[in-house]
Amino acid sequence: MSPQRTPHDPARPVTLASLRADLERLGVRRGATVLVHTRLSAVGYVVGGGPSVFLHALLESLGPEGTLLMPAHNRDLSEPAHWSDPPVDPALHAAIRAGMPPWDPERTASRGMGVVAELFRRWPGVRRSGHPQTSFAALGPAADDLLAGHGPGCALGERSPLGALYRADGEVLLVGVDHGRNTSLHLAEYRARWPGRREHEEGAPLLVDGAPRWVRFPELAFDDGDFARLGADHEAAGGPVAVGPVGHAESRLLPQRPLVDFAVRWLEAHR
Repeated sequence: MSPQRTPHDPARPVTLASLRADLERLGVRRGATVLVHTRLSAVGYVVGGGPSVFLHALLESLGPEGTLLMPAHNRDLSEPAHWSDPPVDPALHAAIRAGMPPWDPERTASRGMGVVAELFRRWPGVRRSGHPQTSFAALGPAADDLLAGHGPGCALGERSPLGALYRADGEVLLVGVDHGRNTSLHLAEYRARWPGRREHEEGAPLLVDGAPRWVRFPELAFDDGDFARLGADHEAAGGPVAVGPVGHAESRLLPQRPLVDFAVRWLEAHR
């Protein structure tokens, strides 16, 4: 089954009204619980200010009975021994650990998540989960259930908002990005078994009893290098997905649960 595609007129301006129409045409509906990954530059010029207008369009499409979830990650607050782009001289590891300010869910900005996700983190009423590297932000009736219990030792697994989204039968919206940026596929990594799967010791700077401390904890060694191919294979195999424009960005809306179930089988077969 081919992905469902919706039409797009590249000549029309991108506005709050057109973004809402695009989202709703794609299948975003009131009352849904949706994890969103977005690259706003792909959406194009948005009349009235891109990030805030885009967020308003999302929230209006979901309505007050819907819940919006976005990543608010800080992967730079991590064990420097695992850094590879570029790697760090081992002689500097101790100084880097000592120099990192402790993670603060209220004040520590997300990094590498895009301007929309960072604006959402600071949006009125938004709450943030408790993992210092892979936190998520959420707003809506399901926010508490999605964010609860997310701490060191389960970055993107069953006790993370990804596991909670799976249990809630939620959806994933990719705006201007492909499955290479689809965080939900990491949940499948926790569930799958393949040769070379391993854990390593992670760490992060936290406040413990009011004092900064470097806290160590075990974590799965992630690998998203094959996620784009995995997602393409899911769609080619008839996985449910709607494909269409949001502004000028090719976008995808799909239920998370069948994607993760497919991904577990795919990882075990291809890794």
